[in-house]
Amino acid sequence: MKLQKYLIAAALTVAVLLPTMTAAKKSQTPQRVYMFGFAASFNDTIVHFTDIQAVDSVMLDSKTNFLQARSLYASMLGNYLTEQQMPYRTCVIFYDRKINKLQKKYLKMKKLYGGNKKAANRNDIREITASDFRFTTVKLEPEGETKADASGE
Repeated sequence: MKLQKYLIAAALTVAVLLPTMTAAKKSQTPQRVYMFGFAASFNDTIVHFTDIQAVDSVMLDSKTNFLQARSLYASMLGNYLTEQQMPYRTCVIFYDRKINKLQKKYLKMKKLYGGNKKAANRNDIREITASDFRFTTVKLEPEGETKADASGE
């Protein structure tokens, strides 16, 4: 008798949670976001900043605004730097739907890594302009695979 109660409770739980789990996968909506990349290495004091760029049709989770395929955007920057003879960089992507918020983060990061001109911890900041490097939209495949959009290259 107790086993039947547990099985019925488990079946009801699955029946209730299954539609919400499938809805979470479909809650991604393509949007325009602004992003910039940051790259640094533990071996030297050179840090790279890309320009703030608008990227269309980026997939964000509608509830959390979490950037889908974010590692691929970081890989784009890492591949560019490897081509420029600057391998082994740790690349990070910052993004926001509002450019004003992202500009504040951008200035804060530059101040943090630029340091005081007299300080010993000053980094060599190198700018990567949008004419040299651009983020391209990553298309999410239905099977969960991802690929970069070739139209931007």
